[in-house]
Formats: sequence, C-alpha cells, structure tokens
Amino acid sequence: MSFRRTTAICIQLVLIATFIPAHPAANGGRNLIKTDEMREWLTYLSSDELEGRSTFSEGLGLAAAYIAAQMKTWGVRPGGDGGSYFQRVRVLGVKSNNHSTITVSTRGQTRTFKNGDGVIFARNVGAKRVFSSDQIEFVGYGLNAPLVGHNDYAGKSEKGKIVVWLGPEGPREVDREYRSALSSRSRYAIEQEGALASIGPVLGNRRTETRPANGRPATDTGSPDPAEPSSNSRPGGSGGPPIERPDFTTAQRLDAPIPPAVSAQEDFFKFLFQNQDVSYGDLKEKVSRREPLSGFSFKNTTITVNLDVDYKIVRTQFTRNVVGIVEGTDPRLKDTYVAFGAHYDHVGYSEGELVETSGGQRRAEPRGRVNEDARDDRIWNGADDDGSGTVTILAAAKAFALGPRPRRSLLFVWHSGEERGLWGSRFFADHPTVPIERIVAHINMDMVGRNRDDKGDEANTIYLVGSDRISTELHNITVSANESLDKPLKLDFELNNPTDLEQVYYRSDHYSYAAKGIPIVFMTTGLHSDYHTNTDSAEKINYEKMARIGQFGYEIGARVANLDHPLQRDNQGARAVKGSGGKL
Repeated sequence: MSFRRTTAICIQLVLIATFIPAHPAANGGRNLIKTDEMREWLTYLSSDELEGRSTFSEGLGLAAAYIAAQMKTWGVRPGGDGGSYFQRVRVLGVKSNNHSTITVSTRGQTRTFKNGDGVIFARNVGAKRVFSSDQIEFVGYGLNAPLVGHNDYAGKSEKGKIVVWLGPEGPREVDREYRSALSSRSRYAIEQEGALASIGPVLGNRRTETRPANGRPATDTGSPDPAEPSSNSRPGGSGGPPIERPDFTTAQRLDAPIPPAVSAQEDFFKFLFQNQDVSYGDLKEKVSRREPLSGFSFKNTTITVNLDVDYKIVRTQFTRNVVGIVEGTDPRLKDTYVAFGAHYDHVGYSEGELVETSGGQRRAEPRGRVNEDARDDRIWNGADDDGSGTVTILAAAKAFALGPRPRRSLLFVWHSGEERGLWGSRFFADHPTVPIERIVAHINMDMVGRNRDDKGDEANTIYLVGSDRISTELHNITVSANESLDKPLKLDFELNNPTDLEQVYYRSDHYSYAAKGIPIVFMTTGLHSDYHTNTDSAEKINYEKMARIGQFGYEIGARVANLDHPLQRDNQGARAVKGSGGKL
C-alpha cells in the first residue's frame, strides 16, 4: 500500500467520522434529542402552509411526506405498506340493519324485546353472537364518583356479569360537573368493571354515551359524523347515484366482538323488575327524587342477548398512517417491538367567513374555539395537539436510528384521524404492519409541549396514564427511567384515576393498543387555554420541557427494548392515582 493511498484512506475516514454522531456513553442516545431541531420541525408542521392538518386534507399529506423524509435521512426503515413509510387507512361509512334482541326469563315468564321496541342497541354491535347470563346485578345509578363520596360498585365484583342501572341524572349529590361521567356509565361498567353487558335508561342524547368531553368517540358506535354533510344532498358523480348516508363511521373490523351497551325503555324495566324484592315503581320514585339506590342481585332471572346486525359498507375514505422501524440488534428479540405513537392530524381550517350576529362578529362553522384576539385567523394549527407529540417521537426515532440500538426493534407510528375517532390507531391495531402479538409495549404522546392550565408551577410536570393498568413492570420501569434523567420530571398520576372526569385513558391512540392487551404508557402535559382554539401555535411551546419529555420516553423505550423477557402483564388495573409516588 502506497503512502499516498494510505493518506487518502485516512482522510476519508476522518470525513466519514465527521458526519457520524458519536454514541453517548452514559445514557444511550437520548442526548441526540435537541430542542432546536424540534422547534424547526414543529414550526413547519404547525404552520399555516399545512392548513391545520385535517384528516383527508392536502395539509395532512404534506405532513406525512415531511415525517417520512426525515426518517429516510436517518436511515429509519419504512414500516408501512409495500415497503413504503405509509399505511393506507380505510375509513368505512356503514349502514346498519339491526335485528338484535334481548330475551328476559324470570320465574316462568319470558319476553323478547327487539331493537327499537323496548330496547335500543348501538348501530355497531360488532360480530353476530348470542350469549346468556343469570348473573345480573342492579348497581343503582351505576356511578363511581369518589369526589362526592358516591360509589355504586364499592365492595362488588361485576366482572363477567350483566349490570343494570337507572337514573339519567344521577344521584342528588352529583352536579353538572359530572355530565361526562353520567353519560359514560355503560362504558365504565364494561371497561373498568369488566361487565359482560350494560343496560341503562335512554339518555337525553344517546351520542354522549360514546363520546367523551372533547368530542372524540370512545367507541365507533355513534351516529354519523356531524362534520360530514349528508351524502344524500349531493348529486351522484358521472351520472351515478349519490352515496347513501351511513349510520356510523369506523376504521375497525366489523366482525370483532363488542360488549353491548343497551339503552332500555319503560316496558323492559317493568318486566325485568317485576318478580324482584324491590319494585320498579319504588325505584322510579327514588330516581325522580335522586335519592340513594341500593344494589342487589336479580333472583331467578336469565337474560339472553342476541346480537344480529347486517352491515353494508356505503362509503370508503382513505387516509394514511406514517410508519417507521429502527431494527434491534438481538437476533432473537429484534422481531419484537416497542412502539411509539402520536397523532399527526388536527382539525383543519374553517371554510366559513366572519359574520355579524347579535353577539358581535363570529366565525361561521368554526373548527373549534375562536380566540377573540384572533378572530381573523381561520386555521387551527395544532402545535401542541398534537404537533408536540409528533415531533417528540420523531426526535426519539432519530435518537434510536443514529445512536446505540437496543436489542428489540422500535416501531414508530404517526396516526391519522385521531381527532375524528382514533381512526388511524384503531385501524393499525386491527391491521398492524407487524404482528400485533410482537408489540411488547406502546408509548403514546399527545399534547406534551405546554403546562396544564398555563400554570407556571406545572413547568416540570408530566401526567402519566395507564402505565400500571396492564403491566406493573412497565410502571416501575417508567418511574426508574425518570429517575435516571439529568433533571427528572415531576410525575403526576391524577389523570390515571379511572373515575377522572376527563376520562383521558380512552381519549387518545394508546387506548387502541391497550384494548388489545398491550401494556401502554400515555404522556401528556394536560389541557390549556389554547386547546382546540385557533391560537394553538408553535411559539407558545416550551421546547426545553418537550425535549426532556422526549428523553424520558426514549429512556422508557430503551429499557423495555433491552429486557430479555416480555413485560409481565398482570392486569391489576389503575393503582397510581393523585398523590402516588414511586414504584408499585
């Protein structure tokens, strides 16, 4: 080898080393998460150019392309369809011909109630099936509200039973603050208490039973999306017929079992209660006065539920998830994944103009709240919701791609359509681009760039939800990961309380994974004055805090990805609540 050739090779090696980041020794690659880069990415993603990133919009497509381009630069492997970074999400508009029934047998008498005649089923009841139970519990108002000392489930186990509750307005001590909890009692019974089915009275607005406070559906069982105009009002294209108006919209499979949440009418309750020790008439009187109700087990009674629906898909819309993979190093473990998620969509922009009303100028059909100081602004930029989560997991992807890689692989999914009903995550959970059973944990970030309620004393606080519910081991790893940071965050578990009025556990994409039994941890810094307003903009983000949250998420992911065993799934439910500190 000549001296000249040796010199040339050395120069090349020096140049290559200049462009390869050094691997931090003490804490893996988390120091590769930089505030200036996150600011640059978020400034673009929440700019007016992307027009609020609404599902099905050009702006969301630009955001998807931008995320994919960043990943390609760092060598993150495409994880979507056909070797691309994109997974096509099919959003289905469905007509529902519901023949479902409930048959009650009590002390020699039997009566069948059809959908729309005594009982009302959701339009989407999932797969056809029949089941019966003689384990039927009356649970009073069906409410757990510890802040006012009311818990109809205290000392009881309703797992695998059919629960029945009464009283649309709830007990006397419950005021309007609890309207979300009152409208979510069937979901609470099924999801939190493990009930086989829930039967309650018809509420004033049945849509609220499946929609939490921010308008995002908890399950795809409601009415047509109000943001969509009636297809029947539009002429068919090229001489074809108009699209039928769907009964519901979903991105989930239609053949999956869904525990039924049934609304019942007067005739049903009269028949069900007729042979019990407590008369329905007495219960009605107490309900009218909002007096306490005592629970009991139904005697000599069997309920048979026949879920029988014919579905017809009348509309298919396409959007996209963005998916990338950083491959692990262990030959045995690299085909298992620690998943990171965030939603990259927001609510878009308002097509309506400013109009004069009796209350002054107002934006016609706004996409959310309008800040009075920004009435001329028609774009909802969504910097914190969820531009902050989007760029935070993008920073984590870069750190894993360019820093030391753990034993397991890392899966990064930017979900579409979260604002419309968790569409992207629900579709991914039903149609994963990697085997769902190989995802060992999911870390979700949604709104991680501000302080809750804009309070200065929240500058170091991060709210965690769900870390303890499926895997105690994940919770303890999460606590340890925070302790390892140069400047640990204050972990607050208030929103993890299953009776929390905001019901955050069900309101972001992590729930689509948790519903499949995957251990999750959800990170958020909470709501604030710009939530779903046209002033949720990039200059209001605390980038230093957001970078530290990114390092925290990175550290959780790295620790789980380096485990030599899958996380233990002990499914003990929520235990870390307000005032919690440390491991379980």
